[in-house]
This record gives sequence, structure tokens and C-alpha cells, in this order.
Amino acid sequence: MKSITIKGSERESVGKVATKALRNAGLVPCVLYGGNQAVHFSAEVMAFKNLVYTPNAHTVEIDLGEGKSFNAILQDIQVHPVSDKILHIDFFQLFDDKEITMEVPVKVVGTSKGVLAGGVLRLNTRKLKVKALPKNLPDFIEADITPLEMGNKLYVTKLVNENYKLIHPDNTVVAQVRISRAAMKAAQEAAKAAKAPAKGKKK
Repeated sequence: MKSITIKGSERESVGKVATKALRNAGLVPCVLYGGNQAVHFSAEVMAFKNLVYTPNAHTVEIDLGEGKSFNAILQDIQVHPVSDKILHIDFFQLFDDKEITMEVPVKVVGTSKGVLAGGVLRLNTRKLKVKALPKNLPDFIEADITPLEMGNKLYVTKLVNENYKLIHPDNTVVAQVRISRAAMKAAQEAAKAAKAPAKGKKK
């Protein structure tokens, strides 16, 4: 999985006054969990644009200077309900020998037979939770829709990979090809035509 580097500074004061001062200065207060103790730090708002404002999944290298660096993933983010300004971010530290769970986007590939026949593709699940060692975390999960006929569904069981586990029930639908109104209407008209008596045929 691709990694983004965020440069920040450790913060000693974590009270409301100090936090407000950071925000007023254009900084985002953050906390890194998962290690022996929580690490409080801050970074400029712009440092998070490629992490927060993207549909892609990334791991993060948090560089706090003086040789202090941590690998992590974004765990939680708080934004202002009106301005959408980032108020606070929680990270979770990664370790090479410990599995981690995170959401990864689904990437659809192929052309469905059902879509070619007039069906409509619906992506039911845009992200899936995976559990894996950090080195095995995928950038995305590929969902091949080529075999799907009209009315078929692609279940999460078809996306099994030996490098990671999918944390979803087996009956989770990732994508499906629904019958379009036009195709349904055509099928109904064809059925009526088949039942109707042929012209000129004596009863």
C-alpha cells in the first residue's frame, strides 16, 4: 500500500486552551495510539489533503523530527459540521508483525455480460474491511464483473485473497447487474407477443 509522509511536531500541552491555539494557528491536533503510550502531535492542515480528501487508502509515515518516525493508519477524524474544517485526527500505529484492520476501496474491472445485454451495474459496496500485516495491505480490491449476467450478484467470497482476510459476512454483495426498465419492458412485450394468437389464424 502507498504511504504518505506527514511532518509534524510533538505537543506537550493537550488541554482545550492549547488545542484551540493550535487550530487558530492553522494546525491540526493529532494523537497516535497503539504503542506503549499515546503520542500527541500537530501538523499543518495542508499536510493531510492527500490523506483525507481522496477515495484512495494509504498508510502514513509520521515524521516528528529528531529521528522520531512512526508508521500508522488513519483511525478517526473529526470535522466541523458547518465548515468541514479538520478539528482532530486519531492515528493507529503499525507494527510489521501485527495484523491491522482497515477499509480499502473496491476497483471494478471488466465489462459485464449483463450490462452489454442492457442491464445496469450497481456497486453495492465501495469499500471493504481487510485484515492483514502492513506489508500485505492492498491499495484496492479488484472486483471482476465480467462473468455477471443480468440479475447476477458478485459476493465477497469471490474476492478471497491469501494475503489478507475480508472482514465481511459471506452473503455481502459487492456488485450486481440489475435488469433495466427498458430491458424489462422489452421482455414483457416479447412475452405478450408470444402469447398472442397469430394474425389470420382460425379459432
